[in-house]
Amino acid sequence: MLIERHNSILELARQMGRVNVDDLARRFDVSPQTIRKDLNELCERRLLARTHGGALLSSGIENVGYEARRIISSKEKADIGESVAALIPDNASIFINIGTTTEAVAQALLQHRGLMVITNNLNVASLMRGYTQIEVVVAGGVLRHSDGGIVGEAAVDFMRQFKVDFAIVGTSALDADGSLLDYDYREVKVTKTIMENARHVILAADSTKFERTAPVRVAHLSQVSTFVTDRCPSAGFARIAADAGVTVIETEQQETDLTD
Repeated sequence: MLIERHNSILELARQMGRVNVDDLARRFDVSPQTIRKDLNELCERRLLARTHGGALLSSGIENVGYEARRIISSKEKADIGESVAALIPDNASIFINIGTTTEAVAQALLQHRGLMVITNNLNVASLMRGYTQIEVVVAGGVLRHSDGGIVGEAAVDFMRQFKVDFAIVGTSALDADGSLLDYDYREVKVTKTIMENARHVILAADSTKFERTAPVRVAHLSQVSTFVTDRCPSAGFARIAADAGVTVIETEQQETDLTD
């Protein structure tokens, strides 16, 4: 039977996406060693997945809630957004798909001029609404209430009308074999269409995506032109990128280079 503290830890993980040993020790007024034991027990039951310094919600079929995803690695996502935006010239046409990392890219693009942005992400459309130098085209389809994403066959058909300069895509999980994974097969169909109809595909995903899994295959890394992340902790994944000619940009390394 789970003790009461275990249930509380699980609820925090559901709300935040991940939990930290030191934060939990302070919250429950116990030692870090006690929390580590708690997390190990929850991981043994496959309720959480252990990470450095904490744990995250373990589910191969259900995504973390939208607000929790916005909080997870928010600084890293902002840095990724700035790096992706630096790759996009003014007067370009762009697909932006669903995801909190792609929303960080949209935020970083707000000072660009002459962009045409086609999106199935209502949060991106709302963010860019007041910027008259950016033309925003919103896909039709089924609205996913949990995160403002537009999915389904109507969205797929809509995206097929375009051939754009850049596609900016996110993903829910990254597998060691180079697979890009997601949870909703309806969203995956739209993302595949976006990638097929762009001249340059930019994958924007933070390093926590290497710690997660999801059941639906979106694409393979070899179908991407550029991968922007805070860091790539998987040597195998980096090797696949190199073999496929994919440019990898790590924002943590960029910051290190600037301070050296």
